Amino acid sequence: MGKIAFVFPGQGAQAVGMGKDAYESSAAAKAIYDKADEALGYSISKLSFEGPEEELRQTANTQPALLATSVALLEVYKEQGVKPDYVAGHSLGEYSALVAAGVLEFADAVKLVRARGQFMEQAVPEGQGAMAAVLGAERAALQALCSEITAAGTVVELANVNCPGQIVVSGSAAGVAAVVERGKEAGAKRVIALEVSGPFHSSLMQPAADKLAEALAQAEFRDASVPVVANVHARPVASGAELRELLVKQVVSPVQWEDTIAYLIGEGVDTFVEIGSGTVLAGLIKKIDKSVRIVSVNSAAAASAVAE
Repeated sequence: MGKIAFVFPGQGAQAVGMGKDAYESSAAAKAIYDKADEALGYSISKLSFEGPEEELRQTANTQPALLATSVALLEVYKEQGVKPDYVAGHSLGEYSALVAAGVLEFADAVKLVRARGQFMEQAVPEGQGAMAAVLGAERAALQALCSEITAAGTVVELANVNCPGQIVVSGSAAGVAAVVERGKEAGAKRVIALEVSGPFHSSLMQPAADKLAEALAQAEFRDASVPVVANVHARPVASGAELRELLVKQVVSPVQWEDTIAYLIGEGVDTFVEIGSGTVLAGLIKKIDKSVRIVSVNSAAAASAVAE
């Protein structure tokens, strides 16, 4: 019997209406949204279910909305009695993974990700940072190009190593523009500028990391009940204290998603359960290894479909 990993999506997976069917059909899911609204002091549930989309897209709203949706769907899916051998989350999704592993209380996590979103938005003045998706480039070649551009005075770094042929870069607007212009040198087929409010997962996010460290210091972190494979180094961690430190590093470090999935497959995971809005992670996992089974729990109906 193979092993199971629960994986949780990050920013970019949001959609108006996410979680609504779970809220309406499950008392456990409704309790999560009610807890989120109470913890935040405004209705993140109404914003998730009804929009407007522009407001939901603001980082400080997107992050708690996605966390609440993932945890609400997790509550519905738990009724199947399926237990994971590992958990992991993509960027923001790491907080959902920590709730799933019993490291963080949900009410603490939702306040933390709201603050994280605010810190990330404030870290770099608007228009000065950027991100772009690079398609078709080799990791080493793209890393070399980014290092060369950074050495010339405009910062650009690898931000998300998602799957073979899909890497996101992040940094100064000029640095990212240089990658857009010179991507072919690294073998890129296309470079697509992303609509984001800052250069996430780059060293320019250090002001956000510093503020987040203070916020995280106030929260209780317990040791994980199942290993959490961390974004920063794609290795399993159980220590609550270490997981807290990694969340600070994560803001300024690349998300090693391809390595995370490869590690899990190497450990015998053959079923990935993506819990939360959309199917972004299912798409990435398929590009890493077509042979694994992927279950997308992105609605109450999907969560309550009988697990095979």
